[in-house]
Amino acid sequence: MIFFDAIKTCFIKYVDFTGRASRSEFWYFILFVVIAEVCLFIAFRPLGIAFIIACILPRIAVAVRRLHDIDRSGWWLFIGLIPLVGWIVLLIWYCSRGDEHANRFGDPPLTVRV
Repeated sequence: MIFFDAIKTCFIKYVDFTGRASRSEFWYFILFVVIAEVCLFIAFRPLGIAFIIACILPRIAVAVRRLHDIDRSGWWLFIGLIPLVGWIVLLIWYCSRGDEHANRFGDPPLTVRV
């Protein structure tokens, strides 16, 4: 998935916690949000704060869908509440390759076209 498709998909699925998200969709969206938050926060603080608040739900939704891609429940997101250890575990899972075949959360988000 390319950068702009990932951003568009995440905003279309604003609060959609079902299905799966590929690594590229997750990481491109996180990259976009972090860059936009920093730029808006530096340029005009109230707009930056509003953007941070507006992106909380899509950020959680794409994280849950990313966990679904590796066949983990979205409830595993709460492991991030454990300082350091939880963050490391989540980072490893976010970087892991998703299931190549359908799992209990649906079909793979990206299919290889020959």
